[in-house]
Amino acid sequence: MTANDAPSGKQPTATYDSAFLKACRREPVPHTPVWFMRQAGRSLPEYRKVREGIPMLESCARPELVTEITLQPVRRHGVDAAIYYSDIVVPLKAIGVDLDIKPGVGPVVEQPIRTRADLARLRDLTPEDVPYVTEAIGMLTRELGATPLIGFAGAPFTLASYLVEGGPSRTYENAKAMMYGDPQLWADLLDRLADITAAFLKVQIEAGASAVQLFDSWAGALAPADYRRSVLPASAKVFDAVADYGVPRIHFGVGTGELLGLMGEAGADVVGVDWRVPLDEAVRRVGPGKALQGNLDPTVLFAGKDVVEAKAQEVLDAAAGLEGHVFNLGHGVMPKTDPDALTRLVEYVHGASAR
Repeated sequence: MTANDAPSGKQPTATYDSAFLKACRREPVPHTPVWFMRQAGRSLPEYRKVREGIPMLESCARPELVTEITLQPVRRHGVDAAIYYSDIVVPLKAIGVDLDIKPGVGPVVEQPIRTRADLARLRDLTPEDVPYVTEAIGMLTRELGATPLIGFAGAPFTLASYLVEGGPSRTYENAKAMMYGDPQLWADLLDRLADITAAFLKVQIEAGASAVQLFDSWAGALAPADYRRSVLPASAKVFDAVADYGVPRIHFGVGTGELLGLMGEAGADVVGVDWRVPLDEAVRRVGPGKALQGNLDPTVLFAGKDVVEAKAQEVLDAAAGLEGHVFNLGHGVMPKTDPDALTRLVEYVHGASAR
């Protein structure tokens, strides 16, 4: 039985009746659940202490360290879900792609993918490639008890962009040049990445993750027609591959206001919304049958308690008519955010939304 199944005649799993999973299933909740993207990370002094001297990708491969970092924001903030501590390039590293995460830069790929011959470097991912993921999630679910754990992966478009560009980009000229100039190579690249991504999510779900989120961080660079033609099929393949597990599937991107309907169409149960589109407008764009996640501007947390509460209330008010709502930021927690501001925000949302 998966974390989201409750067959008749059997007791549900510990997380099934959590506010987070109820909201994802668009069921009544005792309060609006809260978690934060990048809640496990640089904003926490305890995170910086345990990560000191340990490279990012190495930290992702140490189950005890992953467990501790994932639990830190749950202990400190009282959030309604944990997010598995990892990085979107972990599965690429696991299958042998020569890359590293360079401080202040991000993932850098030694040999970018530019030709059909380069596709041969992207082999299938197996559970044996990431044993530390299975071990860490097993440890986490025992510690978390009734608190759900969210697994995640990078979406095929965002992974392809890193691989083709060779690192972070503001313009994506190489990736878009392939997408427009050699659409078959682009389609084959995304299809292969969809298989790798789906395999990585399956490992996490089978180890005990209660939900999964697909991060398409760079999809906002695309026009809707290009997204539908050149990206949606691969994302849909990922969501379809994990559909039978019955766990909620969340889809998130930055600057994707024009793509919200398409992102829901790809197969998500929950569509993440950044701060640029109010939730009452986002629900119109997404359409019925989906929960929404979001969408406080993360920079609001620098503005003081009264402002944070007023802006959080605006989000809650805009979400009042939604079928299901998970409160989150419109992007990740920023490194210099005061952790106490996050703790107070959780308390405020829980109190203000109590049914």
